[in-house]
Amino acid sequence: MSAPAALGTDASADELLVHDPYTGQVIGAVPCRSAEDVELVLAGARVGFEIARGLTRFERHGILERAAALLRARADEAAGLIVREAGKTIRQARKEVRRAVTTLSLSAEAARSNAGEVIPFDAFEGSANRRGWFTREPLGVVVAITPYNDALNLVAHKLGPAVAAGDSVILKPSPFTPLTARFLVEVLVDAGMPPEIVTVVHGARELGQRLVAARDVRLVSFTGGFATGEAIARGAGLKRLAMELGGNAPVVVFSDADITAAVDACVSGAFWAAGQNCVGAQRILVQRDVYEQFRADFTARTRELVAGDPSDERTDVGPMISPEAAARAESLVEDAVSAGARVLAGHRREGSVYWPTVVEDVPSSCALWCDEAFAPIAVLSPFDTEEEAVARANEIEYALHAGIFTSDLSRSLRVSEQIEAGGVMINDSSDYRIDSMPFGGAKYGSMGREGVRFAFEEMTQPKVVCLTA
Repeated sequence: MSAPAALGTDASADELLVHDPYTGQVIGAVPCRSAEDVELVLAGARVGFEIARGLTRFERHGILERAAALLRARADEAAGLIVREAGKTIRQARKEVRRAVTTLSLSAEAARSNAGEVIPFDAFEGSANRRGWFTREPLGVVVAITPYNDALNLVAHKLGPAVAAGDSVILKPSPFTPLTARFLVEVLVDAGMPPEIVTVVHGARELGQRLVAARDVRLVSFTGGFATGEAIARGAGLKRLAMELGGNAPVVVFSDADITAAVDACVSGAFWAAGQNCVGAQRILVQRDVYEQFRADFTARTRELVAGDPSDERTDVGPMISPEAAARAESLVEDAVSAGARVLAGHRREGSVYWPTVVEDVPSSCALWCDEAFAPIAVLSPFDTEEEAVARANEIEYALHAGIFTSDLSRSLRVSEQIEAGGVMINDSSDYRIDSMPFGGAKYGSMGREGVRFAFEEMTQPKVVCLTA
């Protein structure tokens, strides 16, 4: 899921200006905190934790259910803010709001239902006269650092489970999308959440570093890039870490697949949210005997996509988060072309808009093949055998999701077992996700899981009670 969320910026200022990524206009500002404010922030979070842990599960459930209802009622306002601040198209923004409503509802259910289990002590020799259980207890102060690409729903995935668990949160949202994060906190407070439970902070890199390293913090929950994740791991000390650090998703299309369905799913999977999607279809591997057909259809569909103003209902692909992000995408393709790759569609930039781009013949040594592009770029590549497809899908050292298209059930199960990823979507693009499923990476950087139930469990700790009769 991973925009290059950072601990902070190098610059320090009293105020962070927020820009519309499409027009470049300033749309708001938020106050910044300095690194010297960390002790004050932590003191507030400790007070927030005492309040949070004192709420009954019924009360936490009620807050989250009311927040889901309020967000549903304010859906148009939320979607409009996402468009202006994150650059998502209005249609995509509406979907994100619906997902965030679901995330809050799932969190409400976790507060009420995931309370613990009975332990069968008498199933073990010498414990016949013992009875007991374990409960899931609040963990403490959580530092949550979120990216810009799902500016509402990824914040909901931090705050919802934390509120359900009885924790307090210090939330440091992306400097690109602080207004959306603050909007969601406002919704939770309007729903009855004591305001001390969530503290929103904005500021320079040192602020983030000090928060991550603070002894009072029990969990750092981070969604973002590998470089920042590595910095957090080095500086955090003895505390829990839950990180989602991105991916470079392979999609494997076998010759027995429904090619039309595969093209449709892969076009959506590659270019949703202007490609700023950690499970987006980046490397599309197609069996050689259907490669020409797939390439022609995929390229034609890509050229039909409308790029530009995200507020226009007709727009399919909005701007990237900044002109610098779009320039980086352009540079990735230029580097690949210099190494022998061929552009089939797109590769055009105006400001922060980078047209959806299709490339083939990308050498495996290129960053466009090896690294997460996080841009509206799809790489097509043919393969001959199942073994080759699996090997090429797995050659990247980190993975979130993968996709497989085939009409052969045995093959789909066999290949899904062999592909190293946190999730494998069969007959769908890699970017399919629901908010209740476990979500996280495989191989390098895999650390914890999101998805409401699983994040809730990361944010709680078991406590055993054993009664001797």
